[in-house]
Amino acid sequence: MKMQAAFMYGPNDIRVEETDRPACPSDGLVLKIMAVGLCGSDIRNLTSDSRHGGYPFIYGHEIVGIVDETGEEETAFQPGDRLFLFPGTYCMACPNCISGHSENCTNVPHGLAGAGGFAQYTAVSGEKIRLGGIYRIPDGVSFEAASLGEPLTSVYACEENIRVGFNDTLVIIGAGPIGCFMAKLAKLRGAKTVIMADINPRRLELARQFGVDHGINSAQEDPVAAVKRLTGGTGADKVISANPSNAAQAQSIYMARDGGIVVFFGGVPKGSLTELDTNYIHYHNLWIKGHFGASYAQSQQAFQLAVSPEFHGEQFISHRLPLSRICEGIELARSGEAIKVVLFPHGFQGTSCQAPL
Repeated sequence: MKMQAAFMYGPNDIRVEETDRPACPSDGLVLKIMAVGLCGSDIRNLTSDSRHGGYPFIYGHEIVGIVDETGEEETAFQPGDRLFLFPGTYCMACPNCISGHSENCTNVPHGLAGAGGFAQYTAVSGEKIRLGGIYRIPDGVSFEAASLGEPLTSVYACEENIRVGFNDTLVIIGAGPIGCFMAKLAKLRGAKTVIMADINPRRLELARQFGVDHGINSAQEDPVAAVKRLTGGTGADKVISANPSNAAQAQSIYMARDGGIVVFFGGVPKGSLTELDTNYIHYHNLWIKGHFGASYAQSQQAFQLAVSPEFHGEQFISHRLPLSRICEGIELARSGEAIKVVLFPHGFQGTSCQAPL
């Protein structure tokens, strides 16, 4: 049986081609992918030599779909089940997993999930099913809304870890989909004021609908001075740098109040270094934290939030495209025209979504 998939052959060389549908593992299943989100990390990977010559390759990790086939040894799921596939897979036996921090698993099994989503079908191994991270999509929830569970996972974990909450003033640097998720979640958690900085005025305008109280165009004014002005000179309780910018990371420490928390959420280009004034960090009692990933517990909590009526996930999805238009989706995201792009490998029939914009 054949299927369509978007293969990366090199930087900016993505081709939707026919290929063999994956075989079903005897202890696993084949998932018919109904929706897959286009992530910022996917875009960085697809537009750079991310595989160092290891092509062709299929990216895509924000995967939801329907069980199409199960192996003779698989009993947990049945054909027709609607599933969300969390890309993280943890051993649950190493010291980090046992301590509740499975996001820092030292025995991460490779190749069980995390790629292969830009296709019509993907195989899920029995090992992935046993180790966890596969959640059933509730009845009445659209596939597109469920697909937001993956990008929301790391956002949820970040704000949970630094305890964003009542009366906080939070600065978010970066008005992309992750920044918008952060703003919405911060308001749900009780933050008093959300300030967002970006160089793209269109994105700042779109972010207002997610609870952003103040937008700072960093291309037109000094974002540090603007944050100080908006906070009465004290700075923010928490600052999250959520874009791949060394300059943003360097500026972020000056936006926090004395004793505040600064999080480096967005990865910067590989090999680049951010220069930080450690004396400033020291004398202002700042806490600096890196954030990546989420534990299994946090991933399940984030998924439950994504499919809840309180989150209104569909409002984040600005563009819905068939898989054949993946290159268009990349350009929409890179330009800032899109908030969130979701791709539909089988088209729009049966996905409970609107026609593409």
